[in-house]
This record gives sequence, C-alpha cells and structure tokens, in this order.
Amino acid sequence: MQFIWLLYPIAMLALIGLTLIVWRRSDRLNEKSAWEFLATHSSAKSHRFEYALIAELPEPAQQYFRYMIEPGTPLCSTVEIEMTGQLGLGSKEEPNYQSMQAHQILSPPYGLVWKLNSGALAGSDGALPDRSWTRFWLLGMIPVVRASSADHKRSAFGRVVAEAAIWAPASLLPSRFVHWESPDNETARATVRHGNFTQSVDITLDEFGIPRKVSMLRWSNENKEKIFRDQPFGGLLSDFRCYQGYRLPAHVEGGNHIDTPSYFPFFKADITKFVFHYPK
Repeated sequence: MQFIWLLYPIAMLALIGLTLIVWRRSDRLNEKSAWEFLATHSSAKSHRFEYALIAELPEPAQQYFRYMIEPGTPLCSTVEIEMTGQLGLGSKEEPNYQSMQAHQILSPPYGLVWKLNSGALAGSDGALPDRSWTRFWLLGMIPVVRASSADHKRSAFGRVVAEAAIWAPASLLPSRFVHWESPDNETARATVRHGNFTQSVDITLDEFGIPRKVSMLRWSNENKEKIFRDQPFGGLLSDFRCYQGYRLPAHVEGGNHIDTPSYFPFFKADITKFVFHYPK
C-alpha cells in the first residue's frame, strides 16, 4: 500500500508535465497558423512604386515615401524580419536588459507574429484581425506571461501600425485603410483604419527628409496604475540600409512614454535579415 501511495505524486507530476507539453505545442501550432495567414495576406497591389502614387499627399508624407522606397520597386506590404538585440524586462530605473533573438512576420493592417528567444524565456506576441495574444514560457515548460483581451487587441493594433511605419512603408500607401495629413513641416501623420480600430502614427523627419522617430498615442496599461489608456509610445530609427529597393532602419530603439521623462526604451533591435512576401 505504501508503494501505491508513492505512485500518486509521480503520476500527478507526469500528468502536469504532459499537460504543459500539450499546451506549449498548442501555442506553437497557433503561431504557425497565424504566420501562414499573414504570409498570404497583403494590402499592397501587385505593381511598382512610382511618385504618381503619392502626388496628392502632404509634402512630409511624400518625403517619407521618397526616402523609404525607390521608384520602380515592386510593392510589398508583408515582410519577414530576423533580429537580435536587447529586451528590457525591468523598469526605467532597473532595465534588466537581456539578450534576445526574434523572428517576425509583419503584414499591416492585418497583423503580426513576433517569436522571441531570450535565453530561458521564449514565446510570442501576435495580432490578427480576430484576436491577439502575448504568451511567454520559462525553459519551454512553465507559462509565465499570458494575455489576451479586447484591450490587448486594441493595443496590439497600435503596435502593428507603428511597425508599419518602420518596416513596411508600402502598407501605408494611399488606400481604403490609410489617410495622410501633416501637423507641421517635419511630421507626416498616417491614420490607419481596419475593422473596429483606428490608429494614427506620427513620423518625424530630419532636415534631409530621413525618418528619425515614430510616435503615437497607443492604448496601453504600461503605467504605474496598470490602467489601459492612450499614452505615448514610439521609437528612434537609425542605420538605414537598402533592401531590394526599400531603405529601412536596421537599428530601432523604442518603448513606452516616448518624449516624456518616463521614457523607457525596453526594445533595442538590430535587423539581420528581411524577406519580402510579394503579392501574387
């Protein structure tokens, strides 16, 4: 009898372990399905960039596109990105930066999947038209962060729009999704509408017309009160390089509360590879 009682905790541990394995596998299958969906969805049409496409936009918006896309470049709004860098897991006062590697697919306005590997921490962020998530695991076995809600989905859409301005400029060409305006001579503002969400993003240009900063009011609870509200979010762009006719930043630092004393650049990324998924 004593031997049988000893089997109970062993059986329970085995059951818990099996449950976690199945749970992690389910997450990976969901990531794969979302990735495949985004890889086949593109807001860009199958033609090439020309200045006539932006002729009616405000001058700062025209400068943005003239810098980011060379004439004659095939339009592509879905991009696969590989990156290395640092991820701040702490606060402004104690950033606790950790090395990270990530692989991402970005297809504005439909969404993104960002798969992270940061030592013992791995998982993904995702945004699709019908759902969003944050799922991270410790040592591949222990779920440590899981989030998915209406507020999360709204916040995730803000991230999609911010990254569109950084790495998928063709997705912001005039369309039924995008409207452009210019608050001043140095700022181009794109407003993206998709589904139930509307999000504006400001792109700040330097004196040479180079995009140096992306900023917005994003729905977020990254504040002391942990309350969802519109608050500053954005990043700084540098090390622009040419990729198949696109001039994109290979170094980006960004985070919450940009342009305020509370700014914490928790995301520091160096791009190692771009793959463009052209519309068929």
